[in-house]
Amino acid sequence: MGRVGVDERELDHARRDLVAYGVRMLEDGLAVGTAGNLSVRVGDVVAISPSGILYREIAPEDVCVVSLDGEKLSGNATVSSEWPMHSGIYRSTDARAVVHTHSAEVVALSLSQSELPAVHYVIAGLGGSVPVVDYVRFGSEGLAEGAISVMASRNAAILQNHGAVTRGATLQQAYERALLLEWLAKVYRLSLSYGEPRILSADELAEVEAEVRRRRYGGPSLEDGAR
Repeated sequence: MGRVGVDERELDHARRDLVAYGVRMLEDGLAVGTAGNLSVRVGDVVAISPSGILYREIAPEDVCVVSLDGEKLSGNATVSSEWPMHSGIYRSTDARAVVHTHSAEVVALSLSQSELPAVHYVIAGLGGSVPVVDYVRFGSEGLAEGAISVMASRNAAILQNHGAVTRGATLQQAYERALLLEWLAKVYRLSLSYGEPRILSADELAEVEAEVRRRRYGGPSLEDGAR
C-alpha cells in the first residue's frame, strides 16, 4: 500500500531522476566525489540523495525518502547531511526541487565577494544578484538558516567557502539554475580581468523581467528560454 497522499509512481520517478542528475553533476563539473546533494519534493515527503556514496554507485533504492519533519521513511543509505537546508527551503518556499553544488567558479567567487552581481540579464531568472551567505559549518542549522534567508527572494544562494544551492519547480529547472549560476560566476571572473565590469541596474533588470513576461505570456522562466 502506498503512503497516504503520495503518488508512488511519481516517487519512483524522482528516485531515478536523482540518480541520473547526480551523475550529471559530476559530468558538468558541479561536484566531485560525493560532494553536493539533490532532492525532489513529492507531496509531503522529500526524496534526497544519500550521504557518502559516489554518484556513479548510487542506486534508486539508496535514495532516501524523508517526511518534512525529518522522519526517514525509506532508503538503503544514510540521509544527506544537508537535510536541514533542503527541508528548510521546502518549508519556507514553493520549491519542488533543490540542488546543492560544489562548483569551482562559484566556490572561488564565494571566497572574496559578497555577492554575484548582475553581470548579464539572464540573472533575472535567479531573482537578481545572488548574495553570498556567511560561512557556517556544513550540515548545520546555521547554514540552513542563511540559505533560507536568501531563498525567500531568490532562486539561488551562494555559500561562502562551500558551494551553492538552487531551487525550482522541477529538478530539471533547479539543475539548470545551478548551471546558470556557475556560468555567471565564470563570466564575472573573466570580466574582472578586463577591468571594472558594468553591472545592470535594478531598473534594467525589471525591464528584462517585464519583457520576458510580455513575450512568454506566463510561460517558462528566463533561463529556460528567453534569449
